[in-house]
Amino acid sequence: MITVHHLENSRSQRVLWLLEELGLDYAIVRYARDPETLLAPPELHRVHPLGKSPVIVDGALTIAESGAIIEYLVDRHGSALAPPAGSPERLRYTYWLHFAEGSAMPPLLLKLVFQRLATAPMPFFARPVARRIAASVQQRLVDPQLVRQLDYLEGELAGQDWFAGAAFSAADVQMSFPVEAAAARAGLDAGRPRLWDWLQRIHARPAYRRALERGGPYQLLGE
Repeated sequence: MITVHHLENSRSQRVLWLLEELGLDYAIVRYARDPETLLAPPELHRVHPLGKSPVIVDGALTIAESGAIIEYLVDRHGSALAPPAGSPERLRYTYWLHFAEGSAMPPLLLKLVFQRLATAPMPFFARPVARRIAASVQQRLVDPQLVRQLDYLEGELAGQDWFAGAAFSAADVQMSFPVEAAAARAGLDAGRPRLWDWLQRIHARPAYRRALERGGPYQLLGE
């Protein structure tokens, strides 16, 4: 049986969702974040040297990184969630699998870091400087990137329901985390109707809802 080392409020939620879409049996080992730092607990280092989630164990294999886990599970158990090899849809599918972490998440992570910097405990005399720096970086660097990125995603969903094409695929599972993060901290709302509709449709999928029941409360509090 596949074991998912599941950190609360993290990327591992989409691995649970994929497993539900595939109809596979799996067990969950749960980990709570440190209440002050919101970092993963040290126990995860016993599973993988980097101490991050998601990690799955399947027999003798221990696999980390969301994209690698998704590719492994789809290749082994769920070819219906990937477009046919050599098709234009397969190229889009591969692109979005890599885009999610390679391009979509970095500005969202920067947004989170500078939001926290503005409210972090520090000497009173340093607080105004830190807040000005955080606000300036967000306004000049981070927010313009996020606007451009969300506009791009909105345009990519014109004329098709899902990221790889007409059919739902594991690329949509992979893209769920950055889009949910954008809704939580980057202003994504119904003003981008195609992307917003996509988000509502993935949340309505029975497998997504089952994954929430298995994984527990899910709020994007940190990385």
